[in-house]
Amino acid sequence: MAATSLEALIAENGGNPVDILRNSKIGMYVYPVVAPEFSNWRTEQNAWRDSAVLFDQSHHMDEVIVEGPQATEFLAYHGINAFGNFSLNRAKHYVPVTPAGHVIGDHIIFREREDKYILVGRAPTSNWLMFAASYGKWNVRLRYDPRSPSRPEGERVLREHYRFQIQGPEANAIFEKMNGGPIPDIKFFHVDWINVGSKKVQALRHGMSGAPGLEIWGPYKDKDYIHSTILQAARDAGVNLVQCGSRAYSTNTLESGWIPSPLPGIYTGDGMTKAYREWLGTDMYEAAGAIGGSYVSNNIEDYYVNPFELGYDFYIGWKKDDFVGKAALEKIKAEGPKRKKVTFEWNRDDVLKVIASSFEQGTPYKWIDFPQPNYASSSADMVCKEDGSMVGMSMFNGYSFNERCLLSLGVVSTDVQIGDVLTLKWGEPETTGKTSTEPHKQADIRVRVSPTPYSAEARTNYADSWRTRS
Repeated sequence: MAATSLEALIAENGGNPVDILRNSKIGMYVYPVVAPEFSNWRTEQNAWRDSAVLFDQSHHMDEVIVEGPQATEFLAYHGINAFGNFSLNRAKHYVPVTPAGHVIGDHIIFREREDKYILVGRAPTSNWLMFAASYGKWNVRLRYDPRSPSRPEGERVLREHYRFQIQGPEANAIFEKMNGGPIPDIKFFHVDWINVGSKKVQALRHGMSGAPGLEIWGPYKDKDYIHSTILQAARDAGVNLVQCGSRAYSTNTLESGWIPSPLPGIYTGDGMTKAYREWLGTDMYEAAGAIGGSYVSNNIEDYYVNPFELGYDFYIGWKKDDFVGKAALEKIKAEGPKRKKVTFEWNRDDVLKVIASSFEQGTPYKWIDFPQPNYASSSADMVCKEDGSMVGMSMFNGYSFNERCLLSLGVVSTDVQIGDVLTLKWGEPETTGKTSTEPHKQADIRVRVSPTPYSAEARTNYADSWRTRS
């Protein structure tokens, strides 16, 4: 009988989830519905740095609405964040961990009422919260709107909400045009109402790539009207607003420093975590997703990260009576961090060597897809010292036309310094069952350890957050 849960699937495969994930046949990670390019991805990347860019975020993220008398207590217990200062019309970067302190994922969480929150992000956090609501005895209601199908095959796609973001140095002129005058002075990660033509919409002060911007959302039935009104406002303001396609969209985080897809740390552990694996179906993200990269370990926990390593430790609400993972995080804090998040700047000549191999006879190096080699759900490439000892892991990579270089985000040992030159092992060490990899050989690519965020704009102009803390 075929396995029906992740826990059963792991047992069926000898107890090692690494083998399942490295041989996943899910294929390339796809950003759904939105066109790959509206002009070209180089121009689209450049727009968030030099003019203004429009991101259509309506399709690639889950949305979970949590409401009820215990909505606040439920979310505070299942996330590391402090909730004491979470007033209405604010947003937070919400991070849940397992009882062992391993990061599951993250969402942006909006508080709309005293008893209602909306969470937006990738599947691991959505799945964990839906399970948690059934695992405990909570007086809450959850409504789940999954991301749009990766390949809708012409079928009509509907969502609960549209979601657009406009950002860049010229974005404010567009906001004023579509609002009919100056917009409110919205603080970072606060929410207020603005006009978009005849509609009043909620707006979050945000900016994924470091430039100033607003994220707006509302009922999906208004999407076409909102979209056309934004474009007309840009024309009226004389601003070159560039629509960003799905190819460039995923790369904005390389400049701003957010790692979007750490492997959820749920494949080990008993108690709640084991019950979660028994709840997860074999077609869900955690079972069907793929690990890609040069790092191969038989211990799945070697791929996990904790909040301290990602710079999320200052979110932790230590004053809360209890929350999932609190005791484990207290222990990690007492022992001191072992790794930190950095940006890796890839050596130009080594990258060109890898690309050139595809124009030669014989087995080439692993292809580097531009602008983002998104061939697995989670990435783990080895980063080593000159003597070959592994000191870090590259977890998300891509090319920035703004910086004219390949960058990746990852973690390194705390003794590694900014400016150190290390070696990234690029390519898979063995043939796997992944359909998203071709026969290839591995390459050594020199990488310079650089600040996170890499973009000076993001480092200097963001409000105090994980992005601005070393």
